[in-house]
Amino acid sequence: MPSAVLQRPPQTSTTRPGAPRRTRVLAQAEARWAAAATLAFLLALLLQLTGAPAWVWGPLYAVAYVTGGWEPGWSGLRALREKTLDVDLLMIVAALGAAAIGQVRDGALLIVIFAVSGALEALATARTQDSVRGLLDLAPSTATRLADDGSETTVATADLVVGDTVLVRPGERVGADGRVLDGISEIDQATITGEPLPVTKEPGDEVFAGTLNGTGALRVKVERDADASVLARIVAMVAEASETKAPTQLFIEKVEQRYSVGMVAVTLAVFAIPLVFGADPARSLLRAMTFMIVASPCAVVLATMPPLLSAIANAGRHGVLVKSAVVMERLGQVDTVALDKTGTLTAGTPQLTAIRPLSGSGATEETLLTRAAAAEHGGEHPLARAIVAAARARGLVLPAAGEFTASPGTGVRATVDGTRVAVGAPARLLPAGDPTAAEAGALVTELEEAGHTAVLVLCDGVPAGVLGLADQLRPDAAATVTGLRSLTGRTPTLVTGDNPRAAARLAAAVGITDVRAGLLPQDKVGAVREQEAAGHRVLVVGDGVNDAPALAAAHTGIAMGRAGSDLALETADAVIVRDELTAVPAVIALSRTARRLVVQNLVLASVFLSGLVLWDLIGDLPLPLGVLGHEGSTVVVGLNGLRLLREAAWRRAAQQAR
Repeated sequence: MPSAVLQRPPQTSTTRPGAPRRTRVLAQAEARWAAAATLAFLLALLLQLTGAPAWVWGPLYAVAYVTGGWEPGWSGLRALREKTLDVDLLMIVAALGAAAIGQVRDGALLIVIFAVSGALEALATARTQDSVRGLLDLAPSTATRLADDGSETTVATADLVVGDTVLVRPGERVGADGRVLDGISEIDQATITGEPLPVTKEPGDEVFAGTLNGTGALRVKVERDADASVLARIVAMVAEASETKAPTQLFIEKVEQRYSVGMVAVTLAVFAIPLVFGADPARSLLRAMTFMIVASPCAVVLATMPPLLSAIANAGRHGVLVKSAVVMERLGQVDTVALDKTGTLTAGTPQLTAIRPLSGSGATEETLLTRAAAAEHGGEHPLARAIVAAARARGLVLPAAGEFTASPGTGVRATVDGTRVAVGAPARLLPAGDPTAAEAGALVTELEEAGHTAVLVLCDGVPAGVLGLADQLRPDAAATVTGLRSLTGRTPTLVTGDNPRAAARLAAAVGITDVRAGLLPQDKVGAVREQEAAGHRVLVVGDGVNDAPALAAAHTGIAMGRAGSDLALETADAVIVRDELTAVPAVIALSRTARRLVVQNLVLASVFLSGLVLWDLIGDLPLPLGVLGHEGSTVVVGLNGLRLLREAAWRRAAQQAR
């Protein structure tokens, strides 16, 4: 049957002003036409199978042809005017050819498959564009601009110019890229750098538009216009990468377009040449139609699609959403992997890793953690939540805390059971000249050199101990790195916006030697393009907004689904839904198995097709036998590809990835 003979090549998206809404409307229109074609086909098929007369179901098939085929047909004719034999037009010709020899149902099915495929592709493109534009919503629409006399004016962030001074109040998002003039606060800039913890900002420090201010107020001098901010550049980079990333087609589609031109030419020759020598026109037409059937590359196309689609279905059952057959094919071509740190190799949230009471404080680990957690119970900082969670996990009873105060960039103070407890940054809380300061400083240095964040605890103004916190590795991180190294022959690269010390500690723990830390989104894209310029096919695995440009620019991108940003999930080619990191090497191994099956099927299909074509050209191939041979080869290669649906296929892929 001629269904699935042709596949529409991937489309690229546009990001011109107003284009996303227009694309979304067009996508919805394509979806409506595809739905109408599908409904008409299903009704006609039901009536035909139940024995209804042809005059009842025939018009419904005609509706399916028209509603599903007019748009690709028109597109194909436009391409033909440019002297290009477009796959859209070939699809229409194949469908009409099927109808001409009585295979109306098969032609209608081909139309429906092509229409639904195009509609899904258009909807996916529109949704990605919406997600990219939605990123701009992270930046506030207004900001508070300060005049020289101290007066405040609310203005649109788009109207801010370099040199303006803006006030960023607690809990607000920063309105523009700039530098802090006055104030201390903590900024959550995970959307830009991927750092798991808020960063203390004080005079002289740089801040980015769209990042979230903590509990302090900041005066910020604007250093970049709105359209030049780091956030705006992330949007531009994703859009540019989506447009310039070369459209990738399945191997068989590249061959098929050339093959189809040849098939049309030979079919016409098979019909016309005998007529020159006086052959019967009806017999010549029958022979030409027989040739068209046996030469139709159904088996060749099915050699590719069933293995890849079966691999997609199997991966989906194991928590990996691969967005298309093209992506499944590309995964098997990967030879270099770049991994994000926070939220990818790590859980993305800090956890208590060490409790170090000072020797002369008289505090035990339990009392130190109890007092710190009680004081932090009213805090909103991620470190505070981690300390409280650790105390609860140990079953500690937290006494009520009074006189709670929080100082941005410093920490919190509270009275716990009559003791004045302070918990916060060692650099700001460590008392000068205290005899215990040296021991506390040594513990702080030890923890920070190991890649942990150190938190000092004071009791009545005297250091009592130090707590260590760190973002925790995923349990399967080391195994994933090992599996990727085994599959690609190269150790993955770590690309992260986090600080070099934390990145180096994590890399050493999982066996990564190539570490690139402190990267902004454009730097990650640069690292990917550097690898690709060296001839490598790079897979990027990430989860955040800051990873989206690299995901779009890479040969293939995979997003971590559970904690991933909407932009990363839409930009990536595949999504790890359950956040099981070992699924990354497993799906690569499964893709390589699918590619091997494709090669097997192509050889098998080519043998069948060549034999039937030669029989028809040299001998006298009966039409029923030609149909039988053609359909038989199609079924054989299809069933061979479906082997990847079995559970054993995933188990073998997982074993190969170890």
